[in-house]
Amino acid sequence: MTIANEEQAEFWGNSPSGAKWLTYEDQMDALLAPVLDLVLERAALQPGQRVLDIGCGTGASTVLAAQAVGPDGHVLAADVSQPFLDRAAERALADGHANVGFQFADAQTHPFEEGDRDIMISRFGVMFFEDTVAAFANMARALKPGGRMCFAAWGPLSGNPWFRLPHIAATERLGTPPKVDRNAPGPLAFHDQDRVSGLLAEAGLTDITADAVPLILPVRGTLEDSAALCTRIGPAARVIAHFDGTPEDVSAIRQAVAEKFRPYVAGDVVEIPALINLFQARRPG
Repeated sequence: MTIANEEQAEFWGNSPSGAKWLTYEDQMDALLAPVLDLVLERAALQPGQRVLDIGCGTGASTVLAAQAVGPDGHVLAADVSQPFLDRAAERALADGHANVGFQFADAQTHPFEEGDRDIMISRFGVMFFEDTVAAFANMARALKPGGRMCFAAWGPLSGNPWFRLPHIAATERLGTPPKVDRNAPGPLAFHDQDRVSGLLAEAGLTDITADAVPLILPVRGTLEDSAALCTRIGPAARVIAHFDGTPEDVSAIRQAVAEKFRPYVAGDVVEIPALINLFQARRPG
């Protein structure tokens, strides 16, 4: 397989940071369930359709898509992490879905069968390409003429306290890591709707729409559980890793995150507001 995004492949497939998504799969799936619901609602999958699921992760999107298209449809789940694909295959088998396939692939370069798919979906799986235009052009070739893309990405940092507040808590304790280009490959790379819409157009796609959708992300567990998760996955975890934070640092950051999240406690649950960019586009024809 030709891999253009080697750093991302290493991070998601072989690093301890990527492996944490397997360890905390249940918590992350619960947190991001509203985002996946949004993608599937807008995608409006129909029985018999052939779906390309990009950045399928551990399979939450694949399983629901397979259920939506039924036994006469098919879902091809692609990811650059083989451990994620293995777990996704386990979940599909456990749920009895025979209408799925799994492909270890860098979606920027992989030779998907041309014109084979009705729709491409993705929950946070397309913000990591070094050459975004090339990646979308490649994925578009997998679609039938007139086929659609429907995918979600994080909106601006200011509208996403799940990212912003843990980052603040960690940097207040440990310092600020070197700044990176906000548009560089990463979770927030698609925060600018106009920029991403332009990239989709440059890739040859048409009927491009971009919506900023406010959602509530439910954290499974207590306020302290939500703070602990933030020190394991996300921007605070990256700051801790960069500065080689001690257990004392981690404990202090958890306490700070818990205090910053306290306004989002609703009864016995924690509900974090989010702003999600939902993009749709179509292959010409």
